[in-house]
Amino acid sequence: MTTKELERFALEIRLKTVECIKSRGFGHIGGSLSVCDVLAVLYGDIMNYDPKDPKKADRDKFVSSKGHAGPAVYATLALKGFFPEEELMTLNQPGTNLPSHCDMNKTPGIDMTTGSLGQGTSEAVGLALGDKLLGRDCRTYLLVGDGEANEGQVWEAAMFTAAKELTNLVWLIDWNKKQLDGPLDDILKPFDFEEKFRAFGFDACTIDGNDVAQVKEALSKKAGDRPIAIILDTVKGKGVTEVENTAGNHSMAVGPEVFDSWIAELQSKLDALGA
Repeated sequence: MTTKELERFALEIRLKTVECIKSRGFGHIGGSLSVCDVLAVLYGDIMNYDPKDPKKADRDKFVSSKGHAGPAVYATLALKGFFPEEELMTLNQPGTNLPSHCDMNKTPGIDMTTGSLGQGTSEAVGLALGDKLLGRDCRTYLLVGDGEANEGQVWEAAMFTAAKELTNLVWLIDWNKKQLDGPLDDILKPFDFEEKFRAFGFDACTIDGNDVAQVKEALSKKAGDRPIAIILDTVKGKGVTEVENTAGNHSMAVGPEVFDSWIAELQSKLDALGA
């Protein structure tokens, strides 16, 4: 995809994400909107997958250890044809195939069940190690929240990734600088993520995670002898002005008319981008 096509896809993911959360009336909107650009690049340009055969053995895999980004992941999968877009309106409803956090047993295209923070890092390590042992030519992409990195399990998994030279596992850190209870630095300052991953044995870089061109360039890099960690410098709530400017935007409950104004803003941006 061209840069413009990826920008359009990211906006379409944002639009479907907001529509999805509107159907429930509340949800994890801030951290879902911050990762739409990386999802657009992964599913629009980088990953090898087949919506008609979502379990094919040699597919690239995506693990959102940051489980509360589920609505954005669902929106991406629906837009790529893993399931009908109408199902997005069943988010977290009784009997839904789209629970609050990703479940591989319910949703086509979900490669690993996540939810408990830190859990997905170890699971992604297992997927990548299994593929390496089986000689498969594929990658696993792991999305980790910056607040989630408070968990010790994250760093145990990082140490294992480097020690076992899992160069088929790419770590993506959503550094949007907020977590559930407030600003990241006020709760538990993480210091420099890039320096930390380098110290753990990674080839690490920091980019504008809301710039699809930079994301594509970073993800297109061929693996060397060290695993890759990409620190995505993002804005929580990216794309919807009111959400970006709301301090407590981890999860928001607003009326239908507010959701409609957010949808209108995103649609306006899509229209301005053109075909």
